[in-house]
Amino acid sequence: MTYSIFRRLIGAIICAASLVTYTSVSAEEAYTLTIKDHRFEPAQLSIKAETPVTLIVKNLDASPEEFESKPLRIEKIIPANSEANFTIRALKAGRYKFVGEFHEDSAKGELIAE
Repeated sequence: MTYSIFRRLIGAIICAASLVTYTSVSAEEAYTLTIKDHRFEPAQLSIKAETPVTLIVKNLDASPEEFESKPLRIEKIIPANSEANFTIRALKAGRYKFVGEFHEDSAKGELIAE
């Protein structure tokens, strides 16, 4: 009976350790952009370089917008009054432009990885 309890305890410790490892590896920093009046806020968003991040884009307008960034390899339509989440790979330091393709004259911005 003591051996059985010991095995369960060791199993529980291994499971707990793997959960801690999993959450620490998959944890990413999240950054939020909003689209309002066909403009991005903020128009320049600084993120950590060399670190994967989550980008949340909230469309507060009453019309859809297409978030597009060729350097980030993202192109997605975000319906009116909704949001989309993107996982951004670890980027080298630099500037990465994006646009709202449906209102490209006003919806412009860039991620600054530093």
